[in-house]
Amino acid sequence: MYRYFALICFFLAFSLNAQINNDELDKLNVEALLVKDLNANAMVYSKEAYKEVKPASLTKIMTAMLAIEQGYLYRPVVITAEMIRVEPTKAGYKEGDIVILEDLIKAAMIESDNDAAMAIAIAVGGNVTTFVEMMNAKARQIGMSNTLFTNPCGYDIGNHHSTPIDLLQLAEYAIKNPYFNDITRLNQHAYNEILSGRKFVAKTHNHLLNRYEYAVGVKTGYTSKAGPCLIARAKKEGKDCLIIMLNSKENRWTVARQIFEQVFLQPIDTFSDKV
Repeated sequence: MYRYFALICFFLAFSLNAQINNDELDKLNVEALLVKDLNANAMVYSKEAYKEVKPASLTKIMTAMLAIEQGYLYRPVVITAEMIRVEPTKAGYKEGDIVILEDLIKAAMIESDNDAAMAIAIAVGGNVTTFVEMMNAKARQIGMSNTLFTNPCGYDIGNHHSTPIDLLQLAEYAIKNPYFNDITRLNQHAYNEILSGRKFVAKTHNHLLNRYEYAVGVKTGYTSKAGPCLIARAKKEGKDCLIIMLNSKENRWTVARQIFEQVFLQPIDTFSDKV
């Protein structure tokens, strides 16, 4: 009961004050939280920006971007036994199925299907090891200085880790790509296996989409070690806001929506020009 009362007080404080209340944000039970106004290039709020964290399925942003940038998105991918030896979230492909790469990208991003992500890795990299090397090379290229990927799905395998500031860097890089943005806006995607015509429907785990009119993506994530994670973006009347939330014990969707609304209330010149 106290938790819900505290949250109500937190949101009332937001509604009565057009300024972001850092003290109240500090009290949220989240491991890390970044809020950035992209148009102003200003960090609105930062908690544990450089802390090492488990990125869970936020990893799939990198997986998707490597596939998108390689191109040939309409080529068929033959599903192998290695691609489907994954858990827990799966589209349910069978060995020998043929799926278009574009559909695999959408399935990995929208429903976070691990068999789709593994299929992307093998199709694009030739094998998982090479693809992971590509992921880490790309991470270094775009300035993710404290990130190590060990797999394309986001499993807590080995020393798979990142930081909130690195994940912000990844998100800002990805949303420069119009095709990526089109995918992250989708609430669901229906597609077919080529040989049998069997239908698949990838449905989003992002509860902001189609429930908060200004939401435009980006990705959810969860593992037992990472906890509930979220990279969320919303745009309203010239404002463009990005939130990185790691290991949240709060309601991710309610907190994100309230933060967005407060950022949208603030005049741009109240922000400092810093990352």
